This record gives sequence, C-alpha cells and structure tokens, in this order.
Amino acid sequence: MKHKFQISESIRLGAILALSGGFMDAYSYMERGEVFANAQTGNMLLFGGVHLSQGDFQNTLKYLFPVLAFALGIALAEVVRAKAGNLLHWRQISVLAEALILIAVSFFPTALNLPANALTSFACGIQVESFRKIHGKGIATTMCIGNLRSGTENLHHYFHTKERHFLDTSLLYYGIIACFIVGAVIGNAAVQLFQTKAILGCSFLLLISFFMMFIDWEKKEKELAL
Repeated sequence: MKHKFQISESIRLGAILALSGGFMDAYSYMERGEVFANAQTGNMLLFGGVHLSQGDFQNTLKYLFPVLAFALGIALAEVVRAKAGNLLHWRQISVLAEALILIAVSFFPTALNLPANALTSFACGIQVESFRKIHGKGIATTMCIGNLRSGTENLHHYFHTKERHFLDTSLLYYGIIACFIVGAVIGNAAVQLFQTKAILGCSFLLLISFFMMFIDWEKKEKELAL
C-alpha cells in the first residue's frame, strides 16, 4: 500500500513526542539546576552572554555541555539513519535509544546534574533530528519558536484567503505547541512528586512512541472510513 505520509509523521505520534519534549525541558530546568534540555538558545545565552562574560567558568560548563551534547545527539541520529538495518526503522531505534538514555538519567543524583543534563540534551538532539515532520509539515516536537512562526503565518494566510487548509495547518502547529506545554506541566508535577526519578515518565512516553510506530495509522483510518 502506498502511503501519503510516513507512519512516523502521524499526528498521534507527534503529540506524544511533543508531550515528551515539554516534559524533558521542565525536568531539566526544575530538577537539574535550571538548565534547558531543548532550548539550546537559552543555554547559549547563559553560557556565553552571562557566565562566560562574568568569568564564572563553573557555570559556563553547566550550560556548555548540554549544547555540545545536543549537537552530538543530532549527529548520532544521522549515523543511525545511515546504518540502520531492516529489523527496525531507524526512527524506532532513535526513540528507543532516547528512552533508554533517560532511564539512565533517572539514576543520577543531583550531585551529578552536569552529566545528567548533558545526557538529557543528547536525547533531545536525537529526537529533534529524527522527527522533523508531521503530516508532511516541518514541525518540531522539542521546541516551539518555529512552530509558533509557522502557525501564525498560516493563520494570517487563512484570514487573508479564507482557504481552509491554512487554518487546518495553523491548528496543527498550535496543537503541537499545546502538547508541549501540557508535557511541561506534567513534567513539573512529576518532579514535585518523584524528583530525579520523574524523567521515567518521559521514558514511558517515548516507549509508547516506539510501539506506536508498529501501527499503520493511515491504513486503520481508511479501514474505519469504509
């Protein structure tokens, strides 16, 4: 059967991944010393614009390592993409690796926040490179600024042209942003209850994503429509 979209581009999967993206950012910021897991722009600002300029080299490393780890995660995703065999899709390997990395992070005490944050950002880098589209649209599940731009742009086009597909696309972008925010709320609540172990909730979401990619959602939707 020819598919219009890849299984990894389903809205259901994108929503779960956006929940995990918000969860990771809330976890690293609230529980691991106010470092961003996904928002590397914020880490770069704090690394260079604040702590490096003040000569605070200890905190410089606190924000530098996650940025470097994020880049390494992107590189690893590309390696997996090139080397993956036929047993699992390369995106399934990526999301499974991400879940296992975060399980390992849950065992790091707060005294080891530096490597814990680096590994969390490493996992985020894997996700941002592996999952770049939803229903053929370029949508990120680990950050919001690009989604906000595209959602607002499509909303403007809808008001200007009254063409329904622009509204649908805008709602898709805003929906993923809403999922990210909900994930952050859940992540913060989990931190209050489980502290460093809270990240296991994010691993659970990623494992759900892994198994969801075995399901041909497009085929199921067509069968239900018959």
